[in-house]
Amino acid sequence: MLKTRIAVLVSGGGTNLQALIDAQKKGIINSGELVLVISDNPNAYALERAKNNGIDTFVVNKKECSSQADFEQRIIDSLEENRIDLIVLAGFMKILTANFTSRYPERIINIHPSLIPSFCGEGFYGLKVHEKALEYGVKVTGATTHFVNEIPDGGKIIMQKAVEILDGDTPEILQKRVMEQAEWIILPLSVEKVSKIIKESK
Repeated sequence: MLKTRIAVLVSGGGTNLQALIDAQKKGIINSGELVLVISDNPNAYALERAKNNGIDTFVVNKKECSSQADFEQRIIDSLEENRIDLIVLAGFMKILTANFTSRYPERIINIHPSLIPSFCGEGFYGLKVHEKALEYGVKVTGATTHFVNEIPDGGKIIMQKAVEILDGDTPEILQKRVMEQAEWIILPLSVEKVSKIIKESK
């Protein structure tokens, strides 16, 4: 059976992309194959990670696009050209509209650095999520993988993993712990889980 063809959308350093690359090498991701990395940032280090591992890359600079629709169409064209089955948002800092997400029902996965429905939705990304968790005084946070729909962080949950908040945590320290203890574990597992379902339905 053909493996599920996976594209990863990134904007920055690509630490979650690296976790996926490592998981593929270890055989944790076995039903799918990372074949394309798309970035809206031509200087994203994630593109280097992809090139170093023989994965094709594509850059869509929003500033060069005439509109949101044009931006999304360029991504869609690249996905179709590469026969992509599954899209993974791994630190992709651009919101995708319903026009885009409705094309791929239960085919787009996102990782969010909190236990949804806490600290999620519009405006909650990156360090802001961890700042809010600490501000609120919760004792447990974590990460969630979910399908993407037209509502930010609103799609069906795939997996969650809890991470303890410790005395003296700063947003930066907490962000690192959530990545290491939750994001880098459940993202590859979720990608494998969904890849297997897609592969079996081919």
